[in-house]
Amino acid sequence: MTTIEKKERINVFWFRRDLRFDDNKGLYYALKAGLPVLGLFIFDKNILDGLAADDARITFIHGELKKLNILLQSHGSAMHVEYGYPTNVWQKLFKQYDVGSLYMNRDHEPYAKSRDNAVAALARTKGISLETYCDHLIFEGDDVLKDDGNPYTVFTPYKNKWLKKLSGPAPNELPTAFTSFDSGFHLNQFRKVSHKTEIISLEAMGFVPSGQVFPPREIKQTIVTDYDKTRDFPAIAGTSRLGIHFRFGTISIRKKASKALKLNAVYLNELIWRDFYAMILYHFPHTISASFRPEYDRIAWRNDVKEFEAWTLGKTGYPLVDAGMRELNETGYMHNRVRMVVASFLTKHLLIDWRWGEAYFAKKLQDFELASNVGGWQWAAGCGTDAAPYFRIFNPEAQAKKFDPDQIYIKKWVPEFQTSDYALPIIDHKIARERCLNTYKSALSK
Repeated sequence: MTTIEKKERINVFWFRRDLRFDDNKGLYYALKAGLPVLGLFIFDKNILDGLAADDARITFIHGELKKLNILLQSHGSAMHVEYGYPTNVWQKLFKQYDVGSLYMNRDHEPYAKSRDNAVAALARTKGISLETYCDHLIFEGDDVLKDDGNPYTVFTPYKNKWLKKLSGPAPNELPTAFTSFDSGFHLNQFRKVSHKTEIISLEAMGFVPSGQVFPPREIKQTIVTDYDKTRDFPAIAGTSRLGIHFRFGTISIRKKASKALKLNAVYLNELIWRDFYAMILYHFPHTISASFRPEYDRIAWRNDVKEFEAWTLGKTGYPLVDAGMRELNETGYMHNRVRMVVASFLTKHLLIDWRWGEAYFAKKLQDFELASNVGGWQWAAGCGTDAAPYFRIFNPEAQAKKFDPDQIYIKKWVPEFQTSDYALPIIDHKIARERCLNTYKSALSK
């Protein structure tokens, strides 16, 4: 007669866009639930298989997981890191452990939702409960709605309702949306291991370390307090560059928003935009591949491949555009003001489909976030939620004079500027502007 080996009973917290122990809402509740917690991260082949071998974001994630693993080792535990397809990983874990509950923070991107739904269905067949939480946003898709229950499609009224939703606590107390979930005191609740384990190497997954530098997660407070005065000038360090940390949850959005509420309304506004675009994607998932305003899908894009290549290489003959693209290609980052200029140039001056630019940014940006990227590109192309119509066309030369008057940023990234080696303008601004207006008018009059 054979004896059935009794499986270890645990809860699992699935790390995804929340690579931190501090103020991690789902992790907080998992560690308080009583059972030992297995901290899981899955390098998802559905995502990784389409990436370049030196993709900086994989290097970043891998480095953050190593930090978490070192801290857990000091508590006699370790991160459980897998490489594969999520449902396969979960089937293996359900065989290996007696899982009581699965905890995770929600992700509303379309692929993430389909992945999580598949895992949830698998868990239900095992009688395992699923506990999910809001963590990488302040307010999720259905949290801020019009009085009639419909989603907002214009930012300003959404922002006003967003801010109104914060009200309620007594004076000198933080809004409940900013409640901190400090899990630091409960790290001993992670499942114990008998020996130290290292996480899978980049090379074992077919990746190599990226040479790009990642911005720090700690910034000077003056960057936030002076944000409204400095944010538009790419030659100075006037923005926080925390995008990659928000994207992968290495810092708490709640803590940053609570500080911004006290320090600078313009900085807080940027965090509200992040929630807004996530809400738009949640309610209007078709915007990933189609315009928010469907009539704009009638635009006859020129889609000149050679001009697109010149744009990607930073060789358009427009210095601010070229500086931005070269900064992106080398560092995985581009200044926010410059992002607007280069996106407007691609869609309006060159009449190249916004989806081409969105896909290029998705491949290159360290801080790529689907909702914000799609929202920003549709804003630039005039086909999104923005109330301003299509005839807003940035003049790259005027933008350069206004925001890089001493050409410090331009000369840093385009050293051949003002020499005979620099490319001639790919198109005249006035001609491009008229062509754009006529093309949009023709499409929208149909």
